[in-house]
Amino acid sequence: MTLRAYLPALLVATAVSSSSGAQVAAPPPPAKVAPDAGMPVLPQWTKPPIRGAWNDVRRTPDARAAALVAAMTRDEKLTLVFGYFGTDFPVWLYKAPAAAHAGSAGYVPAIARLGIPAQHQTDAGIGVATQGGAAIKRERTALPSNLAIAASWDRAVARAGGAMIGDEARRSGFNVMLAGGVDLLREPRNGRNFEYGGEDPLLAGTMVAEQVIGIQSNHIVSTIKHYAFNDQETDRNSGNSVIEHSAARVSDLLAFQLAIERADPGSIMCSYNRVDGTHACENSWLLTDVLRTDWGFKGYVMSDWGATHSTAAAANAGLDQDSGFPFDTQPFFGRPLREAVERGEVTPARLDLMVHRIARAMFAQGLFEHPVSEQPIDLAAHAVVTRTAAEAGAVLLKNSGDLLPLAASAKRIVVIGGHADKGVLAGGGSSLVYPVGGNAVPGLLPTSWPGPVMYYPSSPLAEIKRLAPGARVDFADGTDPVAAAALARDADVVIVFATQWQGESFDVPMGLDGAQDALIDAVGAANRKTVVVLETGSQVAMPWLDRVGAVLEAWYPGTAGGAAIANLLFGKVNPSGRLPMTFASSVAPLPDPAKPHVGDVVYKEGAAVGYKWFDAKGGAPLFAFGHGLSYTRFVTNGLRAGVEQGLLTARFTVRNTGPRAGASVPQLYVSPVAGGWEAPKRLAGFSKVALAAGASQAVTISVDPRLLATWDEAGHQWRIAGGAYKVMLADSARDVRETVTVTVPARTLPAGWRAR
Repeated sequence: MTLRAYLPALLVATAVSSSSGAQVAAPPPPAKVAPDAGMPVLPQWTKPPIRGAWNDVRRTPDARAAALVAAMTRDEKLTLVFGYFGTDFPVWLYKAPAAAHAGSAGYVPAIARLGIPAQHQTDAGIGVATQGGAAIKRERTALPSNLAIAASWDRAVARAGGAMIGDEARRSGFNVMLAGGVDLLREPRNGRNFEYGGEDPLLAGTMVAEQVIGIQSNHIVSTIKHYAFNDQETDRNSGNSVIEHSAARVSDLLAFQLAIERADPGSIMCSYNRVDGTHACENSWLLTDVLRTDWGFKGYVMSDWGATHSTAAAANAGLDQDSGFPFDTQPFFGRPLREAVERGEVTPARLDLMVHRIARAMFAQGLFEHPVSEQPIDLAAHAVVTRTAAEAGAVLLKNSGDLLPLAASAKRIVVIGGHADKGVLAGGGSSLVYPVGGNAVPGLLPTSWPGPVMYYPSSPLAEIKRLAPGARVDFADGTDPVAAAALARDADVVIVFATQWQGESFDVPMGLDGAQDALIDAVGAANRKTVVVLETGSQVAMPWLDRVGAVLEAWYPGTAGGAAIANLLFGKVNPSGRLPMTFASSVAPLPDPAKPHVGDVVYKEGAAVGYKWFDAKGGAPLFAFGHGLSYTRFVTNGLRAGVEQGLLTARFTVRNTGPRAGASVPQLYVSPVAGGWEAPKRLAGFSKVALAAGASQAVTISVDPRLLATWDEAGHQWRIAGGAYKVMLADSARDVRETVTVTVPARTLPAGWRAR
């Protein structure tokens, strides 16, 4: 959601420059007065709640929901399908309901007569956020960015991170978490890439599903969002995503399908943009034909904050809950919905279905039996979880001459730039988690939406000094490249911290903020033993790459990011992250170098996203999807593959032949010998394998048959062409180690097929 979701066409915001040089949207002028939602005022209920069959935990969630809906009045039903913003918004003369948690994203009132708990909603997939307009900020633990979690390629890390932020949500009084960003990374300049799971549907769907499973293990509802094709911030409220439906099914929609069927989220959040000309939150193809009919989703669809544009059209298309009043131009599911039901434009049966889906999710996740309340949080234990995730997701991109890990013999270390003396960067917007201790670098512009620009108070410089007690460690802020180069010249090693600030509501150039490229170029020219640590929301161009010895992509590393980075630099932890996206050398080889666009956004690449585009066009990436280096060596071989019990199954062995413990990420790609796909190959499986020095492990991967299929739009089914398929064992999309050929029988699968 967003504090700036609503912007009437006549109120065109001016642009202001952030400290990063990115163009961000100014807040709306004080022109909108929050309309009266026209919601029913329920009779005061002071007695104990009425109990009924819905309280019987032996019944299924569907049976309990049916019993509850049958007992509800129309006013009570209308109460459940309409949500409020949980934070005062004085610009719009809006005051949040008194029962909402201050600074929260959303609130749906309790229905005391029937014992229906209130829905207290919090952003987001990184942790328990506080909306910027709140006077008092919750200080909570932030995970690394979702893209960093995806870069771990580690299901256990994703699930543990989800469980941790879900625990903090519960202990902060929240029972709905607006997490789970799945949108594929089609546009590297998208300001919200850091909230998503990368460019491949299998990787994104798998990793986000694990996070959602972890969140919901705390008896709270998690969403999966933003459904669908929400991959740029430019013109996001009106932009029209245009993609051929067969291509959509094997790319973005497959990512959502995999995540939904694996995690069983309580809710799906529909997105701001239009798809095929119709807004996502009133798009019956997305919300009913695909989500309900084909995939069998049982939970409820909530709108993003300000993404509802109609009443009857949205309700009849499949929207169940209108969220975040007053961000829409009207309170569409307030008084207008009551009137639409009275006029027969929305039938009572449709309203019942909407309420049933919401109640079912609440029963399925235990919201009735496990009420939330504010409780103490074990922040120290949670810091270990987020530090571990940051270490697992950091990607060692380059390491010439084994410059890393830093040797104990380094007696003079120079650290430059990135506010590394203070903390580590976070992404901006509604997902921003405020840390314990507050902003380490306050005052950077913009200080309000989509800011503040936030640095978590985990200083890499302090952690480097802690791990190198016998060394002289100097720091320069990097604002003077000449002085920084002079300081670096005689150092044993130089560490440059380079940043790119991203956030909701704006897109960014594919590069570092400000003049940091020139800084790195100057420092690298002065001392080749230069390590660049990137704190970025997505990929960046690296015109200085040949001048430096090592590059570590740390992403936005979260609450304990400084400690994680230092542990990686000094080899206390062996890097094991792999890129969840392709890094290009510039925008030139991208499918549309001129994007992001206003209006129609045509996906000319179709399903050939990321590495598939580079494979199809024969281009060379700067760093390939799946790439990542280690301080040890692995041998992955012995590939065997065949069809077993109807599934393509591969077996191989991973050996750690190097001097220290580490983790490898063997990747399985598949390709039909006869061709016919959107690209030469697809990721079909992966595993993260941790091994002691000298150890080995046998690995088995079974391939979801949909990854071998194309979507037959006319037949409305998955279709696997019979014949020979190459099965490739690889260290990245460009580093294939072994290939075998397997004959796969022809097969069709229904639209709703899923792995059992």
